[in-house]
Amino acid sequence: MKVLVTGGAGFIGTNFTRYLASNSDAAITVIDKLTYAGRRENLADLEASGRVGFVQGDICDPSAVARAMAGADVVVNFAAETHVDRSIEDPSDFVRTDIEGVRVLLEQFRAERGRLFLQISTDEVYGSIEEGSSREDAPLRPRSPYSASKAGGELLAMAYFHTWSVPVVVTRASNNYGPWQYPEKLIPLFVTNAMEGMELPVYGDGLNRRDWLFVEDHCRALEAVIAHGEPGRIYNIGSGQEQTNLDITSAILGLTGADASLVRHVTDRPGHDRRYSLDTSRIRRELGWQPKVGLVEGLASTVDWYGKNRSWWGDIKSGRFRDYYRRMYEERLASSREASR
Repeated sequence: MKVLVTGGAGFIGTNFTRYLASNSDAAITVIDKLTYAGRRENLADLEASGRVGFVQGDICDPSAVARAMAGADVVVNFAAETHVDRSIEDPSDFVRTDIEGVRVLLEQFRAERGRLFLQISTDEVYGSIEEGSSREDAPLRPRSPYSASKAGGELLAMAYFHTWSVPVVVTRASNNYGPWQYPEKLIPLFVTNAMEGMELPVYGDGLNRRDWLFVEDHCRALEAVIAHGEPGRIYNIGSGQEQTNLDITSAILGLTGADASLVRHVTDRPGHDRRYSLDTSRIRRELGWQPKVGLVEGLASTVDWYGKNRSWWGDIKSGRFRDYYRRMYEERLASSREASR
């Protein structure tokens, strides 16, 4: 089996590529534009061993996509702009990559006549849900430019299934965490800030709730979808381990030994969804998947990885990440300090 992993040098793409390389004999090619969150060094050992081929390219570029996808049986599309805060700053890259990029990939895949096109989406397409859990047939109500662009991409993918019988499957996963995650998201940001003795900027009251999924469990779910998923089907992937942002912050403080005085409640992001929750009975029932890693174990493993890989994230946080961090948090943190005096 020949597998193309798009966005394979990003967080989930890296973990999936490494998982697939260790648990199958698939011939793997990665295509990645290597934007700020893509790091080729994540896969350096697999490239050096010949286990993974790498194409640096943009999924919006038909020629790069054609080169990378040649002969592929399966395409797993992780390539996306993913951070809500950045989508609020500038939605344009999100629309381009998360919708137009999906179109380019689908057009090439249609020509290749591959076996499966797996579009990776997010629970955020359902929008905020106050109670209960979202099933795959629930209405899509995205409320940020990021989630709207992801909804657009998956709807386009399903249109190719219905119009041209392109074998498409969509997965919608809850919040992933684990190794190799760029430190703009809550868990890696707070873990690395705590290790540096920096403040932990909690949006609003910190009671926004998320279902936290360890990335290796997500990789196992995708493996099951590739093996047994039905084209035209959508599968929710979540752990059922729902916690508030304050719960996660408290756990990180305990695991890193950082002081609670580092926690700062700051001005909330615009349109911040209160809660996501997924009904995952379909993938459990139809494909026999279930998560294996509990949140306590997964967080401990994640903190341990960041502790052992300070050079990886230290290099990131010493570069242009600093400008982003100032834009996002400098005024918020200053206001919070002033209010607490």
